[in-house]
Amino acid sequence: MFQVTRESDSRLNVEFSGKVDKETMKRLLDELMAKSVDISQGALLLRIDEFDFPSLGAIGVELSRMPSLFRFIRRFDRAAVVVDKAWVRKASAIEGALIPGLDLKAFDLSQSAEAEAWLQGAP
Repeated sequence: MFQVTRESDSRLNVEFSGKVDKETMKRLLDELMAKSVDISQGALLLRIDEFDFPSLGAIGVELSRMPSLFRFIRRFDRAAVVVDKAWVRKASAIEGALIPGLDLKAFDLSQSAEAEAWLQGAP
């Protein structure tokens, strides 16, 4: 299950939980692209509850759309990942280091307020 919400002209919130299969990934990516149109120098909040590793079909869909995903991520300067799994937070930090121009920081679920403050520019 997922929900993509455009909070403002420069803010997108994404929440998802559970298993992501091929069809769910297609819908998620379509919605991300549609709701992020015209965002530049934006902030992205990604909240993950009950993370399950995506299916192979979902990974295949993501890989097939890498060019559009790169265009999508360039719309954002800051991204906060809020998740309870320590290994996902570490993987997010590594991913953030590999994406030029994106300041990505991972937070535990108990740190939602800190993630919000950080996205709004607080140190």
